Amino acid sequence: MHTKEYRTNRVLMQRPNRQRLILAFLLSLALGGCAGGQVRAEPCMEIILTGTMGGPPAFGGLAHAGTLIKYGDTGNACGDVLLQFDTGRGTQQALSKLGTSSAQLDAVFLTHMHSDHSEGLAELAQLRWHFLAGSLDVVCSADVAATEPPPERTMSCGNFVRNIAEPLLRSGEIAQRLAENPLRNPGGPAALLQLKSVAIPLPETPGTVVWSSGEVKVSAIGSSHVAGHLSYRVDTPAGSVVIGGDAGNKQPVPPRASSTSDRVEALARGADVIVHSTIHPVMGPGKGSGFPEHVFYRQSTATDLGAMARRAGASHLILTHLIPALGAADHGPYTVPGSGLGENDYLSATRTSGFEGKIHVGRDLLTLRLPSN
Repeated sequence: MHTKEYRTNRVLMQRPNRQRLILAFLLSLALGGCAGGQVRAEPCMEIILTGTMGGPPAFGGLAHAGTLIKYGDTGNACGDVLLQFDTGRGTQQALSKLGTSSAQLDAVFLTHMHSDHSEGLAELAQLRWHFLAGSLDVVCSADVAATEPPPERTMSCGNFVRNIAEPLLRSGEIAQRLAENPLRNPGGPAALLQLKSVAIPLPETPGTVVWSSGEVKVSAIGSSHVAGHLSYRVDTPAGSVVIGGDAGNKQPVPPRASSTSDRVEALARGADVIVHSTIHPVMGPGKGSGFPEHVFYRQSTATDLGAMARRAGASHLILTHLIPALGAADHGPYTVPGSGLGENDYLSATRTSGFEGKIHVGRDLLTLRLPSN
């Protein structure tokens, strides 16, 4: 018995019976009600931003888009199920800072086929293959033909996954690695990726389950940005979170009521947390940035995201994939009006919507745990 616990029990034994029983009950609650003072494990979920840089530009060493969702209990640091949503450049480095390896991931979910959301998957797959890890589920849209804007093309997550290690195969590295260790999968990194394609379009009613494990359920909805874009919702006993990706309004240009997606809003109703890509209104047409209008209009603004979170009833709104990045004087070749934006600029733009929940302006490795303290 610990000295502190021993002394406390001695004091209890010296009190009258009634008072002693009350104090003993309170002490048992403080110690978790379990023998040895062990706190009872409760379900928990962690939402961790593995990358917050928006779009193709690079700035300040920020990793590109990604969100890690962990679910478990307080006894194992929410570590039973690990799900990675988007794998932008720098995802593996971000995971390493968390003490997490690619081999621990149970599934990867891609919102769409843009490089700032997908390039890190090659590194994750190669490391799993190199160190003899098992297969990894990859959930993304089935092939989608797109004609707007021209020319006609196919957005194909399947082709991306099947050819994920093509440079390594053609350079001879995979053959060389196999020669030194034949225990590795002879099919290379791509053979470890179990593609789970989601047919587009999904039904109008959101909540199509695309992956589950035990108490964890992941639903998806088709949303507007580029062809094949998906938004996801994770439901667990500890809470729920929506990953909006780069979703925007299906009406590509004003006039429209909002820049946000009606379908994402429907998916987010009753969710605890919304994680969403964010563009600041200062980058809009006529503000002096030179930012392309069609790119601005297919993103959701900070102000409209606040309004969406308020209508959906979310307690937390996490702004990520920030355009522009905090402190950046430009976004690629496009100038940020003024001297760059800070956290308060994003907070004030979001607060004008009337959202009264907690706003988190994304920084790499920002972590939110549910249930919240």
